Amino acid sequence: MTAIRDVGVALAALLSVAAAATLEKPEYNYDKYHPMSEISEWMTQVAKAYPDIVTVMDYGKTYELRTISLLKIGADTGAKKKAIWMDCGIHAREWIAPAFCQYFVSRILRTYKTDPKMGEMIRNMDFYVTPVLNMDGYIYSWKDNSTRLWRKNRSPEPAGCNCSGTDLNRNFDANWGTIGVSFDCCHATYCGRGAESEPETLAVSYFVGSRKEDFLCFLTIHSYGQLLLVPYGHPNFTAANYKELMEVGMGAAEAIKKVHGKVYRVGTSPDILYPNSGSSRDWARFQGIPYSYTFELRDDGRYGFELPEDQIRPTCEEAYDGALHIITYAHNKVFNGAVVASTVPTIWTVLVAVAVAATV
Repeated sequence: MTAIRDVGVALAALLSVAAAATLEKPEYNYDKYHPMSEISEWMTQVAKAYPDIVTVMDYGKTYELRTISLLKIGADTGAKKKAIWMDCGIHAREWIAPAFCQYFVSRILRTYKTDPKMGEMIRNMDFYVTPVLNMDGYIYSWKDNSTRLWRKNRSPEPAGCNCSGTDLNRNFDANWGTIGVSFDCCHATYCGRGAESEPETLAVSYFVGSRKEDFLCFLTIHSYGQLLLVPYGHPNFTAANYKELMEVGMGAAEAIKKVHGKVYRVGTSPDILYPNSGSSRDWARFQGIPYSYTFELRDDGRYGFELPEDQIRPTCEEAYDGALHIITYAHNKVFNGAVVASTVPTIWTVLVAVAVAATV
């Protein structure tokens, strides 16, 4: 009887902690767009709430000297681990992309203790998530209505030009400057002075490139169009695993459709969008990362880059299932037969997860 009473007291204490945390700190609103300052604070709070599996890592500077940070999510096993890359906000005006990265992180943290598969993947892999890569441009897009549709970063104009900014997704060293770009610095797809001329591009290429053998997936999140793009953007190049990329992509599109009925098309950019060069997706595949995809989120053009906030949640829900399909496929191909912990979460696990989650 004493043992039962002690368990009851402990359970009550845990519930009290969860309730108090909820009262003291309102839940972060994943159904609205957030300015950069709030996203940065959110990253800090997430790391504080989940210190055992979340770390904020700084890995570069923007042109305006802001620190580019990511969230590293994974169990510290003491062993060298495989990894998943996800970045959002490479194009400033695509606000739904950073919203998705935040939602993606929140879903992982809400489920890894109760979903055996997610728990297994957290143990076997590290997730590297950059909520906003193009921080300067994103901040500029929040300035006023005249800057809302800004796309590029904020690097200065070259000599003889009166326009600033480079399209970071045309600046990677992947057939740079060959197709689907502009050398007019006033154009939205200006590809820069040279491959990896921009500090944001360099930050990604160094961080990922220096550990490229660890990465299984490279997912870069954009809008709009409802597309899943596979390498390559240049029509004269075909990925060695093109068939597999398409099959996995089609599976992801089917997973997306099951959530809210939205149809995502799958293919290379020349086949279903337009040819381009210098993209991060193509760069990652050239580096040997096997599963590299660009997600073009909602919508199909009605609202374009100014997707209403009431579509944030459904967009993120469907995209999460699509991304999870790709990630799970990549994980299972490497870790097939890995031992999975008990599939029945204990009440202690659930309650602790609730108590911690209430603080984020």
